[in-house]
Amino acid sequence: MGMMRLARVLILAIFLAAGSAALGAERFPPPDFTEHKLPVTTVPPARAEWLNWLDVAFLAGALALASYLALGRRSRKGLFLLSIVSLAWLGFWRKGCVCPIGSIQNVTLALFDPSYTLPFTVVVFFTLPLLFAFFFGRTFCAAVCPLGAAQELVAIRPVRVARWLEHALGILPLVYLGIAVLFAGMGTAFLICQYDPFVALFRLSPSKMTIVGLCFLVIGLFVGRPYCRYLCPYGSLLGLASRVSKWHVRIPPEDCIKCRLCEDVCPYGAIREPTVPQPAAKRAQARRRLALMLALLPLLVISGILVGSRLATPLSYLHPKIRLAERVRLEETGQAVEPVDMTNAFRNTGRPVQEIYREALQLRERFGVAGGWLGGWIGLVLGVKLVHLSVRRRRSEYQPDTANCVSCGRCFWYCPSEQVRLGLIETLPVPTAPHQLHQPAASGTTPAVGSAAQDSSAIRA
Repeated sequence: MGMMRLARVLILAIFLAAGSAALGAERFPPPDFTEHKLPVTTVPPARAEWLNWLDVAFLAGALALASYLALGRRSRKGLFLLSIVSLAWLGFWRKGCVCPIGSIQNVTLALFDPSYTLPFTVVVFFTLPLLFAFFFGRTFCAAVCPLGAAQELVAIRPVRVARWLEHALGILPLVYLGIAVLFAGMGTAFLICQYDPFVALFRLSPSKMTIVGLCFLVIGLFVGRPYCRYLCPYGSLLGLASRVSKWHVRIPPEDCIKCRLCEDVCPYGAIREPTVPQPAAKRAQARRRLALMLALLPLLVISGILVGSRLATPLSYLHPKIRLAERVRLEETGQAVEPVDMTNAFRNTGRPVQEIYREALQLRERFGVAGGWLGGWIGLVLGVKLVHLSVRRRRSEYQPDTANCVSCGRCFWYCPSEQVRLGLIETLPVPTAPHQLHQPAASGTTPAVGSAAQDSSAIRA
């Protein structure tokens, strides 16, 4: 494990150096001969079609290999190396575009705007990781996603987030997904790409998002995958698909001895402990709480629809056509004296003013409907979360949470049953108290077994 930790330190240093280079790219700006502003490149240049299909081939091969390493070989080292390759290919070489995360917006726009041409390679990027998640869990997150790989590789000393905070922050990706779909479907903006904290690092471009990306990496030293867990909208889709996956990472592969090492070493809070029988009074109380949450669910959805529909006006102002119509109105009524670039460009087209007014009114009506859908979606997310927390599931052994487990393989090396399977120890030790087993020694050696007095935080690296 020492070599893997050294590799993480080196990768973090590379990210910091890349961020410094990006921020310092315009340390000495060009002379200001005119008032002309230099254009900023926001997307990589167009590529040959065969290169796009080469990326598709890499994605398919990486997903297949990640699924094999996670479920077949159960190899943490293999997943670690694949993460580095995926980060280099899909991140720095492909510059993070197009990625399955951003493709959410392309697919949404194609569904709402028939004039938008959606490349088939983008469709494949969107659907292929979801298809693998239906069968094998979130193996895309394990070692293929460049954003997840960047955070996984710098997670040197992650700490455990409180369970209540984990549940509260876990709602944000679904809310972000609803907002991103609304803005993309209405043609307002591609929020996911615009506010991606890592694409600026991949492209070595100086921007505010470069600073945000570096901050996420620093936070990722102590909080495992903060963007993946609390913001990534595609991760929320993968989590939903992974819930019904036919095959998924199991811990342990054999009989569980309840040593709790997997629970300690998982930095994502994705290990669920065995349940204990509850008395009849507590079971009755749990049933009443579940009935209350089920009754509250439709009320939250209806309230969300009512609140969301009232947000039509503030939401619509984010659309460029609405802003243009409002600016034209101010100039026509004399409330704005000097025209701006966008109104000058509109007037040069020769289109009548009433036409832009009519289009703006139609858009505002659509925003009223879309705002209601967004509010209802947020209400549904909150209600389903409350119902989910009220359901008690029986477990006889430690199991990964199929929705939140990213199949990273951290728990493999620390499981005593896994050590027996690998031949690193001959017999399965039976601890007399939780946390009795120690962190394994360096790669290829036999893990040590000692007393319960060992500090369990040592295995969280």
